[in-house]
Amino acid sequence: MNKAEVLKEIIGQRRSIFPKDYTDADIPQEILDDILHSATLAPNHKRTKPWRFKTFRGEEKAMLASEMQAIYKATQPEQVFLEKKYNDIGFKINKAGTVISIVVNFSGMVPEWEEIAAVSMAVQNMYLTCTANGIGCYWSSPKLVDHLKESLTIEENQKCLGLFYMGVADSM
Repeated sequence: MNKAEVLKEIIGQRRSIFPKDYTDADIPQEILDDILHSATLAPNHKRTKPWRFKTFRGEEKAMLASEMQAIYKATQPEQVFLEKKYNDIGFKINKAGTVISIVVNFSGMVPEWEEIAAVSMAVQNMYLTCTANGIGCYWSSPKLVDHLKESLTIEENQKCLGLFYMGVADSM
């Protein structure tokens, strides 16, 4: 199979796979490094490299789950708070092998949309690299991430665009 056929196959297989379908197997560090490296190869105008990623594994991931649950509980009026949603937040994060925060850094050198587009292309590269390595993944953008500024040390010129969940999937 030539490179174009391989690429076409990987693009065709790319899809979101959710934490409920992840096994308990760890993502090897070498594959995780490849996934993150592929993100940095995304095109970006004036080489601003606007992506900022933070990887959560192990205890840090468990702390993220607790923080996201606490944010949900604190921001929802009692009459709309759903115990199922609260539990799902913790389940998804804890079931994922790795969670990566996706943050855009606005340089001021190019229009903001271009930097958001560059970060989106970086995430697409992560999706494709996950697919090529049999890793399930999906990009989630819950409103709750707006409350992670302090824990992610997000600066004034930055914005969290969501979380990227990854895990070894049953069905790949």
